[in-house]
Amino acid sequence: MDSRPSEAELAVKILVAGGFGAGKTTMVASVSEMRPLRTEEQLTERSIGVDDLDGVERKTTTTVAMDFGRITLRTGLVLYLFGTPGQDRFWFMWDELAEGALGAVVLVDTRRLADCFASIDYFERRGLPFIIAVNTFDGAKPYTADDIRIALDLDPEIPVVSCDARSRESTRQTLISLMGHVMTAMARR
Repeated sequence: MDSRPSEAELAVKILVAGGFGAGKTTMVASVSEMRPLRTEEQLTERSIGVDDLDGVERKTTTTVAMDFGRITLRTGLVLYLFGTPGQDRFWFMWDELAEGALGAVVLVDTRRLADCFASIDYFERRGLPFIIAVNTFDGAKPYTADDIRIALDLDPEIPVVSCDARSRESTRQTLISLMGHVMTAMARR
């Protein structure tokens, strides 16, 4: 199957970012209409003291470069999704991944809220429109969008949505929310 857009399609690059273990790989895989590219490696004893597993003790792999997937939102609009690595030792790749991106989803795990600050700071500095998607992990305490907005010190125009990264429809709705936010941001410029 050819994954390149036809002449009648608009291809848009979207980043999926967030902290280590927030669910970025799962999100890209849940919605991709092609078999997603994954660059995951097994966590080993060498990651002890380097990767903080508090709250994600069952995690056994980590993204070492990126995840890649594709979704057609509607006829003529194709999103290419690039999942970023979550650990700071891989942030050197972010500038390359962000090149040409139209917007980003910052995936948040409320059990490890501080892990998403680096992503938020990065997109704010670049002026790249982004939304916050709160991943609904089993057993995680639920918070309101206002609670999340206050905790992350977000500008009022940045959308905060709930998302189950395992669900194709939930991820699709998150991406639609992002596209709406991107269009609003572009209209303001």
